[in-house]
Amino acid sequence: MFEHLNAVPPDPILGILAAYAADTNPRKIDLGIGVYRDETGNTPILQSVVKAEKTLIATQTTKSYLGPPGVAGFNDAMGELIFGHDSDTIKQGRVRTIQTPGGTAALRVGADLIRHTRPESGIWASDPTWANHLALFPAAGLPMDSYPYFDEINSDLRYEDMMEALKNRGAGDVVLFHACCHNPCGVSPDPAQWESITDLAAERGFTPMVDMAYMGFERGVEEDSLAVRLFSKKCPEVIVASSCSKNFAVYRERVGAISIVCENEQKAADVESVIHSLTRKNYSMPPTHGPGIIDIILHSDELTELWLSEVNAMRNRINGLRKTLAEKISASGISKDFSFLERQSGMFSFLGLSVEQVGRLKNEFAIYTVNSARVNIASFNDGNMDYFIEALATVL
Repeated sequence: MFEHLNAVPPDPILGILAAYAADTNPRKIDLGIGVYRDETGNTPILQSVVKAEKTLIATQTTKSYLGPPGVAGFNDAMGELIFGHDSDTIKQGRVRTIQTPGGTAALRVGADLIRHTRPESGIWASDPTWANHLALFPAAGLPMDSYPYFDEINSDLRYEDMMEALKNRGAGDVVLFHACCHNPCGVSPDPAQWESITDLAAERGFTPMVDMAYMGFERGVEEDSLAVRLFSKKCPEVIVASSCSKNFAVYRERVGAISIVCENEQKAADVESVIHSLTRKNYSMPPTHGPGIIDIILHSDELTELWLSEVNAMRNRINGLRKTLAEKISASGISKDFSFLERQSGMFSFLGLSVEQVGRLKNEFAIYTVNSARVNIASFNDGNMDYFIEALATVL
């Protein structure tokens, strides 16, 4: 059966992980992997998670299967977190939130739902978008196309071009958006632009699909839900894939959710039943440990307050690194303008380097990033930033 198969080239990020691990240079820097790191280079376990996990272990009474929806308290709490504690969408019964094994599984469940419901539909994603989008949706049998998004010359949003392109989308089309902290470019619409984008979705009738992987890392947990809440208010149907990997730092627990907004309560119940059928054929039953932790956090005022403070601290550190990096590059005498780093948000930005320059960073300085020169800003710290800037000056 397998005699005709050949090895598949490793995912670029996984390849960087392996090369970085094998490198013996004591000054090596990994700027590729998309995880939050603190000043010491570690990805910490949040104290809110530590406290909730102790409670979970002390109180759980079984390891039996969950039902297809997952942890009910997690689903309820995530619905309120995403759509608002006083959300009309929730009050009207228009939304169903269903636990998934990570944000990637939420996207795949959404893709399977689209394929099941309207197999002729395709996905329109920003140019660029998260690399795994480009593999995930075609793997589910959905064709992909793109709309203009990132201005490589000015490191900014191609807002007018994007709006012109989206005017050509209509009923039957699914348009994918990043709720905040765009991966990989770090550029997001501002609140006024989100108002116009969501107005256009309502006018043209295309279905918005929102990837919400970094809630809290752009402006704040409430503020970063703006796009989802506007779409849900104005559009009859919305698909939201959310992840808890970054803002709860539970990467390996694989915690995510798919939220489906429908025109009315009955249709929401119908769609939920279809999702349960689809997930049964996929991963059968969801896990409980990670969602159980988040259920406890979001149903405790004390732990919620602690968690929000930890999210704020991560966001503020990233923003501080952006400011410091831009200022230090400017002061170093490098003529290329990197002030865009401070204007952007989230963990990622493009440095605008060539593949050759990225290769020199790796080969001459043991600084690892993907060929697109997308870097994880959270990987910088006081101990490696000056070394990186020296290397950057050399390859430029």
